[in-house]
Amino acid sequence: MGTAETTITMPASTDGLSRIDGWAKVTGKAKYAAEHKLDGLAYAVLVGSTIAKGTIASIDSSKAVKAPGVLAVVTHLNAPKVPGHQKAKNPAKPQVKAGALKIFNDNVIYYNGQPIAMVIADSYERALYAASLVKATYNKAAHDTNPPTDLKRGVAPWGGKDFVRGEADAWKNAPFKLEQEYVVPTEVHNPMELHAITAKWDAPDKLTVWDKTQGTQATRDDIAKAFNIPAANVQVNAKFVGGAFGSALQVWPHEIAAILGAKMLKRPVKLVLHRQDMFTSVGHRPYTWQKIGIGATADGKLVGITHEAVGQTSTYEDFAEGPINVSKGLYACPNVTTRYKLLSVNIGTPTWMRGPGEATGAFALESALDELSYLLKIDPVELRMRNYALTDPDNNKPFSSKHLDDAYKMGAAQIGWENRRAEPGSVKRDGWMVGYGMGGGMFGAYRDSAAVTAKMMGDGTLLLQTAVTDIGPGTGTAMVSIASEIMGLPAEKIKFEMGDSSLPEAPMQGGSATTATVGGAVYDACTDLKQKFQKLMGNGGTDKPDYAKILKDNNLPFLSITIKSSIGADANKYSMQAWSVHFTRVLVHPATGVVKIDKAVAVADSGKIISPKTARSQLIGGAIGGIGMALMEEAQMDHRYGRYVNNNFADYHVPVNADIPQIEALFVNKPDPYINPMGAKGMAEISLIGMAAAVANAVYNATGKRVRDLPITPDKLI
Repeated sequence: MGTAETTITMPASTDGLSRIDGWAKVTGKAKYAAEHKLDGLAYAVLVGSTIAKGTIASIDSSKAVKAPGVLAVVTHLNAPKVPGHQKAKNPAKPQVKAGALKIFNDNVIYYNGQPIAMVIADSYERALYAASLVKATYNKAAHDTNPPTDLKRGVAPWGGKDFVRGEADAWKNAPFKLEQEYVVPTEVHNPMELHAITAKWDAPDKLTVWDKTQGTQATRDDIAKAFNIPAANVQVNAKFVGGAFGSALQVWPHEIAAILGAKMLKRPVKLVLHRQDMFTSVGHRPYTWQKIGIGATADGKLVGITHEAVGQTSTYEDFAEGPINVSKGLYACPNVTTRYKLLSVNIGTPTWMRGPGEATGAFALESALDELSYLLKIDPVELRMRNYALTDPDNNKPFSSKHLDDAYKMGAAQIGWENRRAEPGSVKRDGWMVGYGMGGGMFGAYRDSAAVTAKMMGDGTLLLQTAVTDIGPGTGTAMVSIASEIMGLPAEKIKFEMGDSSLPEAPMQGGSATTATVGGAVYDACTDLKQKFQKLMGNGGTDKPDYAKILKDNNLPFLSITIKSSIGADANKYSMQAWSVHFTRVLVHPATGVVKIDKAVAVADSGKIISPKTARSQLIGGAIGGIGMALMEEAQMDHRYGRYVNNNFADYHVPVNADIPQIEALFVNKPDPYINPMGAKGMAEISLIGMAAAVANAVYNATGKRVRDLPITPDKLI
């Protein structure tokens, strides 16, 4: 199973399939990590450091311990040691640096807001009050939280070297060239659901958690390793996740803290982060400085691209996302040089955020392409088509599929690109300046391995089971659509069970790979199950079997099959990518600098669209994230204290309904013949990648002012 040559066409009946979990979510029936009520449940609240670097000199928890309802105050002074946080016995094999912040392990402070204590009480309100009574003194050291002041201090991650294809820095020799710097500030995930965990020890070596996670089995394995217990003894539940965008792709210190607290008290413990903790404790998109040097001939053919970047990371852990990688493959360019460095500062470790690396890199690259288009006096879409890559420039492999040229045409037609004027500031409407912009993007199209159990019940209903989570894109709906087509069953007769680490193997929901991966397994499992029914029917079988009757005739209560599926061996012959292009029309007020998105068009070349309704929502949601990236999002820090000052929804601006016009979501909708039987590729990342540049380029077209440091706020335009 898992061969890649077969494709399917989804029936019209599934085009309007609504989310299978929608009713549960809007009525409150769905239970999230913080909503599970257990007997004897205790409530934990973290206390954060008030300095950004140094050591704890003393912690006074005496008042907190005596407060009503308090069960424990946990600090580095009394916390049991987490086995996986101790130094390796063999000094020749030091502990892996990833996940290096070991909560309550010592007195060292790496960033402002780092958890230094945990108060556990019999109610949340009592824990919150008692946490305010914990006081610490510090041996304070000089901290650094401001990357722009010391970019030269950056070092290549893990000893990496510059990448050079062709001639190094060849852009300098081109007849037409430019070099500019671009900045993406720190951005925070801020999903609607706060990070939360409810932990319960069933035995000294057996644990159950209800957790906000993007991968139940990866979380299970990490927790088991941390507490040195068998993975089979850890049960992770995450049936509903209220958004994550990458922030739940790993086990964070607060999860370890809650589990540790439950073990100490021998009773269940619930810990919910506050909104301000979401800015420090579960990662973010890192501040990244970039410089693009780009050169071309008079007819627009690229001669060379040099893409340099410095991204921030924490002082205790390296996080690298490679924003320079997008410049290696988005265009046919013979000479590409990239340089990437990390700069350690006193912050919490960054992590993957929607469109990781490519979203940041595409802002710089696609802005530079736009600047080059004005220098050459060539239309931005035409410039991209003159450098259209028919094979992967980075490895010379053919693409498994690429229809980005179709996406350009579709988006340009929908936005009214013919109305764009090359001279910036030349179009006005009702006192507003009008501008058009576009930006493209790419992201790897991945397919991992996954297993699915397909079980036909005696009443003719189908049960699908796999451990995958759904952080919002509508995974269950897409899986039901695939099964409905293969089995010939209406969607209401199919149940998709997920978010349980004891179910068949599934990877993290990340990297836009879930539909391609788990969908492939659903396809294979349902295909094999249907073939089993065909054998039971014998020669008299039909394409639409009566499953309940066949089971009854054969005296079977059910028929089940579990299939593990992965990408075929032929996949190595191809470069697999998903593609996008975003077009925007903006209005800019000349007196106030206010920018309004007048119209936005997002086009995805992501293979076959399995679930059109949820795919449209996915594409629109990513585009909105890109608009926020362009115009609003920035975590602002008071560098005197290393503390974020807008760590709340009132001051950290994200787009709201009034900011967003009707967004047109379009799909090329041509199957990829190699990635999986459905021909589906990922969409989550490309839905955002390129949008920030599209907005910035439209603002320049409207005003003649080029803003290269995001976000584009009114003060930068007046």
